[in-house]
Parts: sequence; structure tokens; C-alpha cells
Amino acid sequence: MTNFYKRTSLASITFCFILSVSALYAGNPDRAGSAGGLQLLINPWVRSGAFSGANMADATPIESMYTNVAGLAFVEQTEVGFTYTNYLSGADVGVNSVALAQRVGETSVLGLSIVAMDFGDIRRTTTSTPDGDGTFFNVNMVNLGLSYAKAFSNSIYGGITLKILSESVADLSSSGVAIDAGIKYVTGERDQIKFGIALKNVGPAMSFEGDGLSFETTAPENQFAFTSELRSAEYELPSLVTIGFSYDFLLSEDHFLTAHGTFIANSFSNDNYLFGLEYSFLRKFYLRGGYHYEENIFSDDERRYVYTGLSAGAGVEFEFGGNGSRISVDYAYRATMPFDGSHSIGARIHLGRAN
Repeated sequence: MTNFYKRTSLASITFCFILSVSALYAGNPDRAGSAGGLQLLINPWVRSGAFSGANMADATPIESMYTNVAGLAFVEQTEVGFTYTNYLSGADVGVNSVALAQRVGETSVLGLSIVAMDFGDIRRTTTSTPDGDGTFFNVNMVNLGLSYAKAFSNSIYGGITLKILSESVADLSSSGVAIDAGIKYVTGERDQIKFGIALKNVGPAMSFEGDGLSFETTAPENQFAFTSELRSAEYELPSLVTIGFSYDFLLSEDHFLTAHGTFIANSFSNDNYLFGLEYSFLRKFYLRGGYHYEENIFSDDERRYVYTGLSAGAGVEFEFGGNGSRISVDYAYRATMPFDGSHSIGARIHLGRAN
């Protein structure tokens, strides 16, 4: 009866998510490129970046807050991580991410994540000073995520994330909210089979406001001057649905291989197909690789994604403290065109439960 309940629950939740695909992705190519808030599509975490994001069904708990929040439920006690990404190397754009996850009960976990993009100082130009007027301005993009995940059984896990978005320059700003939700299913004699499905970036439309939309003008025949204000058009968030699968191969007592696959149905761009492999020696040394495919990815003229497919990475992980606590350091690279690729480096501390 218990197994029947588990399978029925998983089937029901999965069916609801699949129904949402038809609502989010109506097969309308005219919508491509019309969404805003595209920083939500940038994977800020190093380990999943090495897989091109293909590990959504089996990401580390804090990275699951981006890939599939249901994976957050696998935190044993406390997990802290951070990543710095030199995004599109040569563009002087940095992505800083930090996250904290804490178990709050036998089956529940809370998580907090912050992702901030750094664009450096940008020269201010106007129509009268196209080479710059000697001043600079900054662009601020920050995403704050509050997550909750729960284990419903030894096989079924679920979670939800509330995202708060903020974009601003000196005289213009936009803010909004979005929701992610996901489920994860684990099965097999060694829990070697993992399946996940997630709905991401669902929220109300956003728009800009501020003094940057105002300008001084003169009435006809120069009778008097007044301030006019432009209206900002609303933009939708880049909602999507992801479905992922992973399988752990036990090559020997010391050698392990994990295969990952993920499909992404985007509302505002092409569908994505992601593949990844991870080799582990002694569960301490890791080599990772991935590939991202979408329609026209080999065409410089028609490709809609800056990443050109390949990604790779490596990491080391060691235990300390005698209770299963671990610390890891990882690196990832993703090939892009144009620019010189994206480089990520990060660290993670996972504290096990006290004996």
C-alpha cells in the first residue's frame, strides 16, 4: 500500500508538471527573445556549470536551489557554498553567488541564496558626448532566493523557491518576484537512479521606473518647457520546465561514473538538450564534462545561445571531523562564442550530523 501511495503521488505531481509545459511552451517561435530578467537563466554554480547544467536530477544541495530545488532536501545538517564566475571572459562581467542550507527537522531543509552580477564601471555617453562625458555608472543585478525542501519518503522529495529580483542603474530600477518548484525521485538497489522535474521562473511581468524615463522638452513654437515621462513596457520572465535523469555506474570499489541528461522546454527560446558525465576516484577526485545542444547551435548566424556546447571541470573533496563532513573545491569552463568562455571557481562545506 505504501509503495502504491508513493507511485501514485509521484505520478500525480509529474502529470501536473507536464501539463504546465503546454501552458508555458506553446510552440510560438515569435516569442523568442521577448522576455526580460535573463540573468535568471545564468547558472551561477561551478559544479553544475561543468555539466552544462545537465545534472538537475543529481546536483549538490545548494546548487539544487538553481537546478531543481527538491535536491535541497539532501542536506544532512548544514551546507555553505560560494562560486565566482568570470562570465564571458573579456566582457569584464563577474557573477558572485553564495548560499546557505540548514536542516530544520527530520525531513525539512531551509535555504538562502544570493546571486549578484558585477559589470564594473561603465562610461556614461550621451547624444552630445558619444565618447563619454567623463563620468561612470554601475549596473546592479541581484537575485535573492528563499527555498524550502522536504523529504516525503525515502524516494520522493519536493521543494519550492521564492525569488526576489532587483535590477537598477543610477536613475532606473525594476524589481519583481518569481517562483521555482520541483520534485525528485530516487530509486534502485543503490539509489543509483534519479529523476527530477522542475518548473522555474514563474511570476508576474516586470517593468522599469524612475527618473531615467523623464526628459526635458519644449512645447510647440517654444512657448514653454516641461518634463515628459516615457512609459516602460512590461516584460515577462523567462519561464521554463526542466526534466532530468541521472544514473550512477559502480565501476569498482574506487571508481565511479555518473551519467546525466536534462531537457529544458523554454517559453522564450529554443529547447535545450543537456548531457553530462562525471568520473570519480575514491569519491575524492572528480573529472566532469558536459554538452549543451539546441537548434542551430553550430550556426554563428542563427544560434540564439552564447554557449557553443562544450563544458568541462574538475574538483577535489575531502572529509574532516569524523562525522561525514566534507569540503570541496571545484573549477569549471564553458565554451562561448563570442568572447573567451566562462570560468568558474568555487568551494563548498557540507557539515554532517553530529554523532
